[in-house]
Amino acid sequence: MKNDREKWARVRIIMVSCLFACGFLAVTARSFYLQVVQHDQLVKLAERQHNRTIPITPARGGIFDRTGAALAVSLEMDSLYAEPKRITDPAGMAAALAPLIQIPQHELQRKLDSEKSFAWLARQLPPETASKIKQLKLPGIGFVKENKRFYPNFEMASHVLGFTGMDPGGLEGLERRYDTTILGKTGYLLTERDALGRDVAIRNAVVQDAAPGKNLYLTLDKNIQYFTEKELAKAVEGSRAKSGMALVMDPWTGKVLAMANYPTFNPNSFRQYPSLNLRNRCVSDSFEPGSTFKVFLLSAALEEKLVRPQDGINCENGRYSFGGRIIRDDHPHGRVSVAEVLKYSSNIGSAKIGLKLGDDRLHRYLKAFGFGDKSGIDLPGEASGGLRPVSRWYGTDIATISFGQGVSATALQLVAATSAVANGGLLMKPYLVERVTDNAGLELQRFEPQTVRRVISTQTAATMTQMMEGVTQKGGTATNAAIDGFRVAGKTGTAQKVDPVSRGYSATKRTASFVGFVPAEKPLLTILVVIDEPATSPYGGVVAAPAFREIAFNTLCYLKAAGVGKACELPKSQTVQAAPATAAQSPAATDAEEGGSIEVAGAGTPMPDFRGMSMRRVLQIMEKRQLNLQLRGSGRVIEQHPQPGQVIHGSDEIWVRLAPAA
Repeated sequence: MKNDREKWARVRIIMVSCLFACGFLAVTARSFYLQVVQHDQLVKLAERQHNRTIPITPARGGIFDRTGAALAVSLEMDSLYAEPKRITDPAGMAAALAPLIQIPQHELQRKLDSEKSFAWLARQLPPETASKIKQLKLPGIGFVKENKRFYPNFEMASHVLGFTGMDPGGLEGLERRYDTTILGKTGYLLTERDALGRDVAIRNAVVQDAAPGKNLYLTLDKNIQYFTEKELAKAVEGSRAKSGMALVMDPWTGKVLAMANYPTFNPNSFRQYPSLNLRNRCVSDSFEPGSTFKVFLLSAALEEKLVRPQDGINCENGRYSFGGRIIRDDHPHGRVSVAEVLKYSSNIGSAKIGLKLGDDRLHRYLKAFGFGDKSGIDLPGEASGGLRPVSRWYGTDIATISFGQGVSATALQLVAATSAVANGGLLMKPYLVERVTDNAGLELQRFEPQTVRRVISTQTAATMTQMMEGVTQKGGTATNAAIDGFRVAGKTGTAQKVDPVSRGYSATKRTASFVGFVPAEKPLLTILVVIDEPATSPYGGVVAAPAFREIAFNTLCYLKAAGVGKACELPKSQTVQAAPATAAQSPAATDAEEGGSIEVAGAGTPMPDFRGMSMRRVLQIMEKRQLNLQLRGSGRVIEQHPQPGQVIHGSDEIWVRLAPAA
């Protein structure tokens, strides 16, 4: 019996020991799982329970033109917050702050007299306002650095750049299209919570995980953009038109050198403008191209060897009956050559050539030139225009489409298609962003020219170029586009607009345009100017061609093209007027003198001492004194020209060089 009891006791001891051993192993395994396997996840969970994160506006990358001039930058600004639990006199503090941050005192007092541990009072304050508040040394009030988007050239290229919201996501333009590329990594302000999850304090105003976004370098040229915007504004206002568009493209690559709309807007204060001003009409609006379409009709007919430039066409003395409809020419002609059909812009001659070509071939060539399809440019909101399939062409459509009626196109499509004639027959894809870099300047991505397709042969393109030159010569419809010393090829367009009420063509409203390239023998530029509803004259050769001439001349001078001679005499700086303009004021109000030279904003004033200043401070002085500088680099100013105190003259090169602090 005794042996049995001892044996049973040993068994129980062993069982209990095994039980404790299993329990110990289970605790050890669980501890290993929690402390090692799930360590990172539990730490994050604990931080979320004990901390609350308040997102801080990240720094967006910069947008620069092809020369490196800043078009959009992010500036550090002070944002004001309060810790209401630490505030003992909400009424007194509200009385002191309300006049400075322009918030009604009762509303501000309500924010300060709450149970919250954190409340935003004002975001992205002007430096002067932030400085005044800091001098008050108010308890429970703090500042944190946030980034504000700033456009140093104000209205310039505003439709291309777009703008951002407070979020600060991109809302329009390149800011929207490349939002994920430009937008930096968001930083966070941390607040501590107690065991019940209540906010107790700001944790030393810590901002974590903030990183700047990537930079965009565009194909746009700030100076060409300036010439284009100035002349477009002059043309729209001079003709008392409703609006206007202008585009400049490198015909060999598809690079967009300038894209302008008028009326325009200032992206720094875009909410003050009507929504119509914010739309980039160059890509989002389509219109009947009118006689500019004759270029593509004749290109197709020449390519198919249906006509030759010297062949005769009977233009019926200005009146031609076809399919129960009367087609008229503004200026009656009898028998003229095919080249003269283009030179005199005969609708009747174009209709007859279109009939020779036929529905299917005309439609196929128009599609090949890019009409009816989006170009794929890197901007949001692009329209495809209106080119109906052949199955929906009826009656006189073949005739009217031949001279640009009953079809619609965007300004971008017209420039790209004309560039295909200019470069020898290749349709190039238009684009705006040339490369993407990181904050250190390292190139991350580069965009190269893309050939979409060959549309016509080099021989046909050369023949069309010669015919288009006749348009700008004596007797043509666009003698106002001619430039001394250069061969200019182009085509005018005058199109009736559809009346939205009657749904028929308006008797008074027109779209006047001119598209062309220069120098004709080896084009550097393709330029389109479109004037919507001009009041002085409906003809593109009268209201649009002069703007083409001035844009082309100034740009050729700027590019130092062969043959410009002494007529240019542009200043060395080639910089651009940056002073803000009101909605009713033309951008040309303070700009160019005769002869193509540019007046530098601030000319005749002493050069300030910028040395040691941040970019933000430099931009503030530029805006206040209406100076125009080239900003080179980023960080703080280490060098400037002219030296402080020297008087700025119109021909001076004016710049500041910035570098990061050591």
